[in-house]
Amino acid sequence: MSPITTLSSVCLIVALLTASAFGQESGNPSDLASRTPTISTSPWHYGAYVDVGYVGNFNFPDNHLWRHRATAAHHNELSPNMGLAYVRKDARETSRWGMELGFQGGRDSEEFAFLVGERRVEGSDVLRHLHRANVSYLAPVGKGLTITAGLFNSLMGYESLYAKDNANYTRSWIADNTPYMMFGVNAQYPVSDALTVTAFVVSSYYHLAHPNDHPSYGGRWIWKATPRFTLMQTLYAGPDQPNTSMEFWRLYGNQILEWKGDDVTIAASLDIGTERIASQPDNPRAFVMGGNLVARWHVAGPWSVALRPEFYWDRNGRWTGAEQFVKAITSTVEYQLPHKWTNTIVRVEHRYDDSTGAGGGFFKSGEIRPGVPGIVPGQHLFLLGVLVSFDSL
Repeated sequence: MSPITTLSSVCLIVALLTASAFGQESGNPSDLASRTPTISTSPWHYGAYVDVGYVGNFNFPDNHLWRHRATAAHHNELSPNMGLAYVRKDARETSRWGMELGFQGGRDSEEFAFLVGERRVEGSDVLRHLHRANVSYLAPVGKGLTITAGLFNSLMGYESLYAKDNANYTRSWIADNTPYMMFGVNAQYPVSDALTVTAFVVSSYYHLAHPNDHPSYGGRWIWKATPRFTLMQTLYAGPDQPNTSMEFWRLYGNQILEWKGDDVTIAASLDIGTERIASQPDNPRAFVMGGNLVARWHVAGPWSVALRPEFYWDRNGRWTGAEQFVKAITSTVEYQLPHKWTNTIVRVEHRYDDSTGAGGGFFKSGEIRPGVPGIVPGQHLFLLGVLVSFDSL
């Protein structure tokens, strides 16, 4: 067994023993249940969220940064990673118009909506503070066609920009390199109780990037094969370069399998993307592939643990900005403290990333030469995160 696997396994075993010992004394409800949306008689909801974390990086980089990452990227210092406030109205048969509006700030909102080398939209430094901004309409068509226009949650990926919605505090490489939000129009229709399909037209892969004036297209299907087992696939196609010829379109596929038990959730994701690069000699075909497995166990009371092994291969450096192959494993211990309409989550997490390839590696202490930070292939992170949510019932 490699040192990487050994260290993360030891961390998880200690977490399990600790959770088992303390969890038996708690009478709090299941944290899994607290993640289930509350059924409310009112269509209006409002809330706020604060995320503060301290990520200890044992490479002790002089610039305090996680190379090639957008979230939880500031290390060895207390970091206000996210704060947001929102209001939402659900679209229902009794009130068919809905809306979402929210504002956010913090370090996780700085670089989450950009791809390396792509032009940014004008005013992006202000627009990145929008959490959601959309209107929706539940049309009386068949089982109900929901049309949403504006800035909405991404229809691609398993993990959220907001750590509170994920099993782990840090996000996976797949999550940080696919859109967390989309700007455009989508139409969702429940074909049956088990199958829901969605089509969308969006501004681009990342909503704050502006490579051209042409839209991108895609679709998603979600099939609930059994009450516990769900399959989902999202397909994306569009021009994400100044040259909008179809031979240079980006094609991307996101596949997810999820099994959800009473106390255990297991989800597997696999992403594959490709496009030819118009600006480089001979127009080489860029290729990216990533996958991970998220296993989350509600041990008892307020205690949960999670483990996420993953890999990410950016063959041409198109997505991360560097040609690299990354292997990572993350283990997390979580304690939840719900009280009325507030919920506080405390997470302790260990993570190891190993990056190889022509452009791989992570920052370390010291410089190769003046102005050029040192690079090493591996990086150990140990972190503490406090996540506080305020949600109306």
